[in-house]
Parts: sequence; structure tokens; C-alpha cells
Amino acid sequence: MNSTKIISKFFIPRLRALQQYDNQAEAIQMKQLQRLLNEAQDTEWGKRFDYSNIRSYEDFARRVPIQTYDDIKPYVERMRQGERNVLWPSQVKWYAKSSGTTNDKSKFIPVSREGLHKMHYAGPQDVVAYYLSTRPDSRFFSGKGLILGGSHAPNYNLKHSLVGDLSAILIENISSLVNQIRVPSKEIALLSDFEEKMERIARSTLNKNITNISGVPSWMMAVIKRVLELTGKASLDEVWPNLEIFFHGGVSFAPYRETYKELIRGPRMQYRETYNASEGFFGIQNDPTDEAMMLMLDYGILYEFIPLEEIDSPNPTVLPLWGVETGRNYALVISNLCGLWRYMIGDTVRFTNKNPYKFVISGRTKHFINAFGEELVVENAEKGLQAACQATGAQVSEYSAAPVFMGTDAKCRHQWLIEFSVQPNSLEKFVDTLDKTLQQINSDYEAKRYKDITLQRLEVVIARPNLFHDWLKDKGKLGGQHKVPRLSNNREYIDEMLKFN
Repeated sequence: MNSTKIISKFFIPRLRALQQYDNQAEAIQMKQLQRLLNEAQDTEWGKRFDYSNIRSYEDFARRVPIQTYDDIKPYVERMRQGERNVLWPSQVKWYAKSSGTTNDKSKFIPVSREGLHKMHYAGPQDVVAYYLSTRPDSRFFSGKGLILGGSHAPNYNLKHSLVGDLSAILIENISSLVNQIRVPSKEIALLSDFEEKMERIARSTLNKNITNISGVPSWMMAVIKRVLELTGKASLDEVWPNLEIFFHGGVSFAPYRETYKELIRGPRMQYRETYNASEGFFGIQNDPTDEAMMLMLDYGILYEFIPLEEIDSPNPTVLPLWGVETGRNYALVISNLCGLWRYMIGDTVRFTNKNPYKFVISGRTKHFINAFGEELVVENAEKGLQAACQATGAQVSEYSAAPVFMGTDAKCRHQWLIEFSVQPNSLEKFVDTLDKTLQQINSDYEAKRYKDITLQRLEVVIARPNLFHDWLKDKGKLGGQHKVPRLSNNREYIDEMLKFN
């Protein structure tokens, strides 16, 4: 008998509850707000903003200002030192490390016990529930799931307190029941050396019955390539014939889609996107025919949205979920069970539907490259270029950078098109200094550059004089507020520019 058919029946009550998303979104969100206020009213933060007397969303929005990481950093640092009742009532022992701000190499996002279970673990359960509801032929539970994770380290010297990748925190605290149906072992999954981890994952799973895989596309690609090298097979479904689904997130899947089709050729294979950030589990692609994701409304998260065109305004419009429009880009603002209050996470979304609320991730609030999970922002680029110029006597007049996406050889890099007003005395030294400085100031870029496994050393293409001027002129964008796009997450602009070189 198909065990998946039996187990899938246990998801039916939850699927019925999820149907309330269709027409009760505002009521569900107001319930989340009330829960958050009740739980945090006696914290230092709750007393500061008089949470006990907030009676409506409008009250909440008037009293509590929009927050960035720089705003909450002093509170988080105290929490990391062991203080209780600061932003959240319970002692928060886990901190998800993500790429930093202009002033910091890394951010440390608090993950409370409540947030761990009600957000980060609730999400994967709903992912499986949605998947099985559209896949009656699934044999998901007949084998094991390959879940890729990062690594963690002690948080200062506090007992049982950890800081590291969110995925590592999730694996460290995962239930013994789930551990029975996942690989690799916790020992392998939490290794900090990805090269060793990749090798041991590949070798330890060759003879396993893998039905599902989960992780970031770029990291998973490296593992798949190694599995195929070890087995001599051309397609992954020759190694794992029952493989049927890849749950992916972290970076856009678009650049990888065709390569995955080459590496996993079986007709049963499906792909579903999830949106699980350090700050919370936000979205699930519940329909394989629709790339948009369902916004998850009852995970103890209140959602708010700032129109992207107002993001730099001193007093931007901030909308509750029921105030958004489809087709517009919004910066995402969240309050959650981990003590983040009206926190702007840096991502932008665009709604495609409102009944229920479905969306796509449209980018970041600033120019960026995040093709491989590196989250490189303009501030990083400027600091890197400054260091490279100082080291080589160069002067940069214009530049633009974009990713070179990996092919089946799993090679990828950043390509910089730079117009120098003064040439570097050594281009090799310029490239080396730029690359090393970016690693020093951006922990995610540093991780992806580790031993050239995911991201190779960057490439600099020297632009001819006036290339950027001519490109802007050709597009009718000389003068005014028009600017050369510094960082792009795709190759649309840089490929146009290269034609002028």
C-alpha cells in the first residue's frame, strides 16, 4: 500500500483551514497582530510603545516607527548577551546570520522558540500539504528527503545559544520524527566546510531512496553534479528513480531552470518555490501551474507594505495587507513572533492576486546582485572599488556589474564592466583587491566564494572611453535623473552595454 496516500489524509484539516485565506485575510491578520501585542506588551519594547493600550491596526501604525537593522541592532546585541524581555518576552537563544548592512558585515536576526515552531517549522508542513493536494500519484513518504543546510557556531559563551545559517538552526532543532525521513545525518548536514560537506552528502546518499530535495538552487547544483560524477550517470533520476520534487528558495530559480531540466530528465519531476527568510516563512508556491506564491497569513506575522517608489521618502505610505494593489512593487515590512517590529527586511514583492493573496518576489529595495545567494549591494561595490583603486592608483568613472550564470559545468562569477579615467597599474591586482574586499565586507559573498565552489573569482572587462555615455544616449537617457545601473541581478543591461564595447 502507498504510505503517502495514508499520511496525506492527516493534512486534510490543515488544507481546510488554509482555504480561509481566500476570503478572511484581514481577520486572520488582525488576529496575528493581537497575538503579537498580547505576548509582547510587558517587554521593554512593548512598554515603550504602550502595547497594552493599542486597540487597532491604526493605533499600532501610528505608535511604532518603521525599523531597519541599524535601528534594532542595540536591542539585538543585548539579547545576544542573554538579556530577556527586550524585544520578545522569552530568552532568545538562536540568531540567524544573514548578509549585513552598510555598516555591518552580518546581521543577526533573532529566532525565538515560538518563531521557530509557528513560522519556520509550520511552513514546511504546509509546503508538503499543498504539494500532496495536487499530486495524488505522489510517493513522497516512500523514501527520504535530502535537505541542504548551512552551519552554526556558539553565540558568545551562552549555553545552548547558537548563531549561524537559518537552515542550520532548523536542522539542529528538528524533531526526531522528521529526522527519520531526511538525509544526510546531522553530523554531515552541519559541517562548516562545504567542500567536505558536498562530498560526504554525495557519497552517503548514492544508494538511498531519495524522493524529494530541498535547498538553495546553486548549492544543490553542486551536490547534484558531484553525485553524477561519482555514479557516471547522465541524469539524476537514474541515481534516484523515485525523485519527484525539488523545493527551492533563497535565490531566483529562473537562471537554473534549464540546467536542472538537463540534469533531472524524468517526466515526473516538479519544482516548487518557497520563501523562507531569516525573518520568517512568508510564501509557498501551492500551484505548479502558477509561479506566484501564497502569502502565509497565520504564522504569527503581521505584513505591511511600502510602495517601492516611496522607499526613500522620509514619510512613506505604509499599507496593511488589505490596502495593497496587484501589479505594484512593495517593500515588505513585517512584525513577528521573534520580536521584529515593523521591520523592513529589504525584499520587494508584487501581488498577482488578492483572493487569496498571491505574490512574486520582485527584487530588493536597492540595486543588488543575488543570483547565487551572495546579496551584494551597491554599498559593498563602492567600498570594494575604493579599496581596489587605492591599491592600484586607478580611478573609476563608470561601472556596472551583473552575474554570469552557471551552465552544466557549474561555473559562475560576477562580471564587472568598468570605465577607468585612470587605468590601474595592475589589472590583476585591481581584480584581486576588489574580490577580497567584497569577501571582507559581505559574509554571504565570502561564503559563496569559498574555494570557488559556488562562485568563481570575479571578472573585470575594461570599457572603452565613453561607453556608458553612448549607451545612455542610445536609450534616450542622457542627463536628468538617469543613471547607469550599478548592480543588476540579470544580464539585460550589461549585455546591451557590451555590444557598445
